[in-house]
Amino acid sequence: MTGRSDRELLGQFQQGDESAFNELVLRYQERIYWVASRFLQDHDDADDVVQEVFLKVYEGLRTFRGESGLYTWMYRITVNASLNFLRRRRVKEFFRLDDMAEERSAESERPDNALERKEERTLIEEAIERLPDKQKAVFLMRYYDELPYDEIGRILGTSVGGLKANYFHAVRKIENYVKRAHQSP
Repeated sequence: MTGRSDRELLGQFQQGDESAFNELVLRYQERIYWVASRFLQDHDDADDVVQEVFLKVYEGLRTFRGESGLYTWMYRITVNASLNFLRRRRVKEFFRLDDMAEERSAESERPDNALERKEERTLIEEAIERLPDKQKAVFLMRYYDELPYDEIGRILGTSVGGLKANYFHAVRKIENYVKRAHQSP
């Protein structure tokens, strides 16, 4: 990479330099992948969303006005694409409760610490997966990406107060889900 700034790359791309877009992809593809991966919990699905995101970025860069940072704009596209992917997947699949119950019972047969940690992570992932889309988005951005509320507000177009409420409710639902799972035989 040549060390060109995002603004320089954007200007060069808008002038017709396709290599500037390639440099932006190289610069941001891993970060975009991890955002999508946290939402989707599946490598192949995250890869599909990353491709979709960069297609949308390519199409939108010619008219991008820079009212927000380039990464913030791409992050917003990634969140929206991930949420849309989840909605499409929910329509296509039924929730696999029986499969999850079998996995949990198989793991709990061996009381090894590593397996217990894996079970706890699985429970948390299941709880996150069950959250309403908006709560899930806020929780993932705040907890995993450690974004400040004002930036999440810009990405989702929501007030900070509403985001804090969504985050609070998401944390409470995750805690309750894990507690219920530990209480059941």
